[in-house]
Amino acid sequence: MRAVPIPISSTVKRHFALLWVPLVALVLAACVEPDLSTPFPPLLGAAAAPETGEAAEPEAETVPEAEVAAVAPEAEEAPVAAGIYPDVEPVGPDNADAFYEQSLVTVAPPPPQLSAPEPAQPTPVMVALLVPLSGRGASVGRALLNAAQMALFDVAPDRMALHPKDTQGTPEGAALAMESALQDGAQLVLGPLFSGSVTGAASVARERGVNVIAFSNDRTVAGDGVFLMGFMPEAQVERVVRFAATQGLTRFAGLIPETPFGLTVENALQRAVRDDGGMIARVERYPPDAEDFFAPVQRLADYDRRRGELQGMRADLESRGDEISRRTLKRLEGLETVGEVGYDAVVIADGGTRLRAIAPLLPFYDIDPNKVRFLGTILWSEPGIGREPALVGGWFAGPDPAVGESFRTRFEALHGTPPLRIASLAYDAVALAAALVRGREEPDYSATMLTNTGGFSGVDGIFRFGADGIAERGLAILEIQERGFGVVSRARRSFTELVN
Repeated sequence: MRAVPIPISSTVKRHFALLWVPLVALVLAACVEPDLSTPFPPLLGAAAAPETGEAAEPEAETVPEAEVAAVAPEAEEAPVAAGIYPDVEPVGPDNADAFYEQSLVTVAPPPPQLSAPEPAQPTPVMVALLVPLSGRGASVGRALLNAAQMALFDVAPDRMALHPKDTQGTPEGAALAMESALQDGAQLVLGPLFSGSVTGAASVARERGVNVIAFSNDRTVAGDGVFLMGFMPEAQVERVVRFAATQGLTRFAGLIPETPFGLTVENALQRAVRDDGGMIARVERYPPDAEDFFAPVQRLADYDRRRGELQGMRADLESRGDEISRRTLKRLEGLETVGEVGYDAVVIADGGTRLRAIAPLLPFYDIDPNKVRFLGTILWSEPGIGREPALVGGWFAGPDPAVGESFRTRFEALHGTPPLRIASLAYDAVALAAALVRGREEPDYSATMLTNTGGFSGVDGIFRFGADGIAERGLAILEIQERGFGVVSRARRSFTELVN
């Protein structure tokens, strides 16, 4: 197997202490609420300790698309700091900002402090990180490793070590990496990235009774000891469709790639619209290797019929020759079509260069963004998307932009480039692993603890794992603006809270 980075442990961390102490001090200060004496309270409902996919289709070394995945490069969020918190926070001056207009009620007694000393002779804790550091997805793997190392330095106790293992971007490589990690004594495994790699590695982990927190969002690989941190496309579609319905949009269309991800989005769209009492007016599909999108967008617009109606109207008015007809003809000048498209919103299940190729065709074929709302997925959360005029005003579900700005700013300062959208998953996974070590002689990485119903909170907001291993998340509705994103419906900050 290909050589990989050496394990990162307390010895290495002390070696870098002079570099990291000021940074960590700033991070911890940002985390402290006015009425809490510690920045890292425990899980809600937990007795002793504190307490998130495949990524989007690769586009010039961005984030690889899962077999059923949708995570795009970054476009994000503001300060909720470097760590794992309970899913309900007391509201104070530091967090009662413009994104959160309602007060929240603390639903649990104040948590015990986590500043208690470690056991006299703390047991070393080993966590493995399985990511592609060579082969397919290597650039994404490096971003995940960089984010994981940030979390290790920010929040992990000295006795916790992180062992990176190279999956080489293949199921076979993932199985070998898992075997190596377990031989090293890994008590929890973070990764792999791709669903095929998760399948290849999970059977090895199950034999040893070690749980896996993977970065895929292909729900078919979850369960039986495998927990998925990825943003589920089904949840994103449900959230944005439900919000659209509250705004009076009842007729939906879809523009869908013929990929597993596209099929997942289409099925989720059908269910969500049905559940909200709406209707699917039209769905158009295109092949995954399409190089232009004129034909599917033209069909989506019902362009030929509407253009034919305009031509017929003009011919009829010209034949009449009266003054009223001449005035009507004058008003029709410059039009390409007449009539409505028959839907209020269209879900576009794509991102990156394909989305940028599709977007200008929508108004070109008379799908008017002033009349039809464009809806997407987290694939839309990429920088600069607002430079495409047709997409300005579009909605999609994703992490609240008020949450992860500190993480992104520090990542860019350290590595010279903004983090990929998926990188925050590795940060939160390591922070979760660290939280389940603090204050304990032995870490609790059991399924019971990982599926704590109170959930966890990290740089992407609140999340919790269900019994099926799928991460449920609090998602905001983001609106594309010319320069960034606005929040039109905030993410819930507790799993007992309901938002529109």
